[in-house]
Amino acid sequence: MAVNIIIPARYASTRFPGKPLALIQGKPMIQHVYEAALSSMADQVFVATDDERIANCVRDFGGQAVMTSPTLPSGTDRCGAAARQSGLADNDIIINVQGDEPFITGDIINLLIHQFDNPDTRIATLCSKITKVEEINDPNKVKVVFDKNLKAIYFSRHTIPYLRNPEQFTPNYYKHIGIYGYTHKILQELIQLPESALEKSEKLEQLRWIENGYSIYVSECEYEGIGVDTPEDLEQLTVNS
Repeated sequence: MAVNIIIPARYASTRFPGKPLALIQGKPMIQHVYEAALSSMADQVFVATDDERIANCVRDFGGQAVMTSPTLPSGTDRCGAAARQSGLADNDIIINVQGDEPFITGDIINLLIHQFDNPDTRIATLCSKITKVEEINDPNKVKVVFDKNLKAIYFSRHTIPYLRNPEQFTPNYYKHIGIYGYTHKILQELIQLPESALEKSEKLEQLRWIENGYSIYVSECEYEGIGVDTPEDLEQLTVNS
């Protein structure tokens, strides 16, 4: 059983075209993500992309790239296509690290990998405790609730759990960190599932998996999930770095 990190990276982002090639501290964003992935315990790291400019950039800094169709609808589909093209075994572990997470670390990725020490784990993800009050009601910060066995119950853009009696009890709120791990076999099953009702409502693909009976194990971490979605995000990171 090998551990493979696949970094989906597409060029034609609506809000930030060419985002993976944007420079941060003199390096393309995709290189920051790739180098973090290399510092993990994974056996192999490669970028799954739909654009030769990204593939050439990856090869120029010594990385591996796999070309995938530009028509794939999501990063999960891109990971599935790249894994299939690469001939991975059914029980291989695939870690999906988004190409716009330049501050991810090897230690955070390892935490996700270690969830597969549990033989029941087929899908895994991460969360972090929300410490900023303004994030609790922010629909761009996806919340997750999970049971005592660390299986996700639900993900939502809404505030969950609802606080009915704030004077009596204050729950912990957890923010979803959008990196995933799956076995190769399960990943291929997931990308065959049709869009579900809950997914359409919240625009969260992981609800499709839950709605179809798949268990998602969650581990808590301290990573904030600093992604880059727009040129303004990048400018703000540059100012603060």
